[in-house]
Amino acid sequence: MPNDKEIILTTCPRDCYDSCGIAVVKRRGAITKVLGDPDHPVSRGALCGKCALAYNGVFRDAEARLLTPLKRTGAKGEGRFEPVSWDEALNTIATRLKETVASAAPEKIVHAHYTGTCSLIAGGFPMRFFNRLGAREVEPDTVCNFAGHVALNYTTGDSYIGFDPRTAKDAHSIIVWGANPYACAPHAHKHWLPEAPGKKIVIDPVRHKTAEMADLFLQPFPGSDGALTFGMLHVLRREGMIDRDFLARHVIGWEEVEPAIAECTPAWSEAKTGVPAALIEEAATIFGTAPSLLWLGQGLSRQPMGGNAFRACAMLPAACGYFGKPGAGLYFLNGGGLRGIDGDYVAAEHLRKGPRDAFSQMELAARLEDPNDVRVFICWNINPAASSPEQKRLHAALKREDLFTVVLDLFQTDTADFADIVLPAASFLEFDDLVTSYMHLSVSAQTKAQEPMGKSLPNQEIFRRLAAAMGYNETELYETDESIIAHLLGGMPFGFDELKKTGSVYPTPEPVPQFADLTFPTPSGKFEIASEAAEADGLPRVPVPHADARPKQGRIRLLSPASPWQMNDSYGNDAKILERLGPARVALHPADAAILGLKEGDEAKLTNETGALVLNVTLSDVIPEGVALSHKGRWPKKERERVNVNVLNPGRKTDMGEANCPHGVEVTITPA
Repeated sequence: MPNDKEIILTTCPRDCYDSCGIAVVKRRGAITKVLGDPDHPVSRGALCGKCALAYNGVFRDAEARLLTPLKRTGAKGEGRFEPVSWDEALNTIATRLKETVASAAPEKIVHAHYTGTCSLIAGGFPMRFFNRLGAREVEPDTVCNFAGHVALNYTTGDSYIGFDPRTAKDAHSIIVWGANPYACAPHAHKHWLPEAPGKKIVIDPVRHKTAEMADLFLQPFPGSDGALTFGMLHVLRREGMIDRDFLARHVIGWEEVEPAIAECTPAWSEAKTGVPAALIEEAATIFGTAPSLLWLGQGLSRQPMGGNAFRACAMLPAACGYFGKPGAGLYFLNGGGLRGIDGDYVAAEHLRKGPRDAFSQMELAARLEDPNDVRVFICWNINPAASSPEQKRLHAALKREDLFTVVLDLFQTDTADFADIVLPAASFLEFDDLVTSYMHLSVSAQTKAQEPMGKSLPNQEIFRRLAAAMGYNETELYETDESIIAHLLGGMPFGFDELKKTGSVYPTPEPVPQFADLTFPTPSGKFEIASEAAEADGLPRVPVPHADARPKQGRIRLLSPASPWQMNDSYGNDAKILERLGPARVALHPADAAILGLKEGDEAKLTNETGALVLNVTLSDVIPEGVALSHKGRWPKKERERVNVNVLNPGRKTDMGEANCPHGVEVTITPA
């Protein structure tokens, strides 16, 4: 019998630092297993636990997937639908869009999207349709990390230019600040960090698994990162570790913050942060000894003063001259431009006739409540009914009978239950695309391994067909995937066929120095501690040594980070993952639990001005006293109260970027 086994190399396009290589095993033309690619430089043959389960679970389960377009037959939120043809679904949508444009304005049409897939075409091509339509956009990153982007744009000029992880081999130390690689970059946790020769310092309010393996762990109270940074800068200044020549040549504003730094002693910083002064001294001295790397995690931005925290932390490598050399630099995210990928091409912004119109995800519930503001709501690559704040208010707004709602997804999510029309999207296993890791400077193939399930279609094909239903004739709206991929790889020494054979390629064989010529894409061409742009936007000209006020008596700070078993709210419908998650829990420090009269296994009620939630109690000292922890990502409709932790998020905006600050939420906790 001939060998009927076939292996197809592809890439995980999830919202994760790793962008793991995947080996899809097929026999007799059917997928039998989705495994890790043993030759991939990051994942090295293993998928993380959540992806291994989901890609061999709900992603390939015809009973779990959406297989045909659906039209609502019940009340909004009930999830009752009937199948319809693609023609009927698209014509219904097109008719409503045309009516809205004619009777009101295209701005009354709002679309929301985020990182349901991070592949380049599926994640970007739909923007061509919305640019042509003139619809308003819900600013994607405001649900996540936009404060960090705004802050680094003020400071370095481009938040998507970070250090190349390959340069870790030359680093004396690596600080991971406000990131949890164990949960969100599991292969960086497993391989990259342990194999780097330098010392590892983790700074986080939660002593997670990566923190436990670090050489040094600092545990500031949430919201005190600015004060901690100034304390570290004080030590660097006192010990003569400041590179004053670099500051004079390449930095604007050091002299404006130096007086505040001189006042922020380690003892002062300890009082503000809860971190012992000796640990502040040790961390600063390690970082200042030789070229070092600073990884600023997305969790750092999700606090009320997240933008200020980012600007403050970014001063550390600037003060030490850690740019343009091996083993040195600052990292938040890496964009496609660092490897020659023109991501702007995919969105075709020139199709938009007027200025871009967008609003914060923190305003979504209020906007959708107002019939004069939003008449049509289209969701793709996002599940806001699970992931957005003001959850009860948002769910009520989504029940508006006069709000025409369209949802594209692989699954019948909470948001899809509120839709008028649901469109079935294809999974990453079902079409060709490109993936660029937002950590590693690689370019990877997403290779079609099977035909789309049922009548599902890739995002880009759905919007091609919708453009045709609208009668649009711009050629960009119909460009094929093959043509787009060829354009994106046009400057590479390899084509897509070659890329599919290897899975992933580094366009540059050696690490790329960050800001190699020490020219920053800021207005001055320098690193801007002092920012006229920030000042013009009504923000402090320079970072300040801020620490949030501690919760008042009877209140506890609630953190809701990612779970190791989920990707935001992705995989919240996989039976095996739900089994591993168990019931929704809140972790309390034993000292807090004793005061509250709670013990392991009890039920606690968390309450604030926005909502209430009952959770099982678990006791843990991985968090400081005065802090509670409950992981995000559960689907509300699978919970007994049909809400998740976002029912407690009031939608308060960060200091910069009008972004989400879930790590600033405070609650009262009582026995249920």
